[in-house]
Amino acid sequence: MGPSNVRGIPLYQKVKAHVLDRMASGELSANSRVPSEHELVRELGVSRMTVNRALNDLSQEGVVVRLAGVGTFVAERSPRAHPLQIHNIADEIRGRGHEYRAVVVLKETVVADAELARNFDLPIRARLFHTIVVHYENDVAIQVEDRYVNPAIAPGYIDVDFTERTANEYLMAVAPFQKAHHILRAAMPSAKVAELLDMQQMDPCLLLLRRTWTNDVVASTASLYYPGSRYEFGGDATR
Repeated sequence: MGPSNVRGIPLYQKVKAHVLDRMASGELSANSRVPSEHELVRELGVSRMTVNRALNDLSQEGVVVRLAGVGTFVAERSPRAHPLQIHNIADEIRGRGHEYRAVVVLKETVVADAELARNFDLPIRARLFHTIVVHYENDVAIQVEDRYVNPAIAPGYIDVDFTERTANEYLMAVAPFQKAHHILRAAMPSAKVAELLDMQQMDPCLLLLRRTWTNDVVASTASLYYPGSRYEFGGDATR
């Protein structure tokens, strides 16, 4: 059914829906060419201006990529996570049919300074575990995980091989979280984080700050850095 057969919706929205339907059906896959403006005009019986507006909207939404003189192509979608849900990143990546691996940058026991003590509701100089792990999707770094863990909640944490098992997977097994607090914001990466994510230091990243509680005790705090140009957060909410 062409867009002219549907009432009550602007024509350019119907053209968008037509393209999105073909993507959802698998007819148009990532990096495949979208029919040209002329082809869509002929197929749908609408004006070229209407088709142009629809394709420009899809381009601005990151659904397609338009290359002058070449054509319009289905965009390769960025990896996406829901900001308010806690998932095992290895499962997320494998769920997309991609390869996962991790590199452990740092694993140590530290004493809490004033800020860490406040975050964990512990005395200054209390002992904490600290790890930094880089997570890769198809050999592209997509997350730097800078995490502190309360040894009273997860005493075996520091001995875990985080190339074989993620921190999330281990903590969910030994200390399932009771509640979590999240803050998501844009941030400029430090030189070290930019290097680990293979970013330019002046490029912004997405920073997800997470604190979790187990049995009313702060179990873990994590600063999760993502390259803003190749990662996105999204999700649906219902009442």
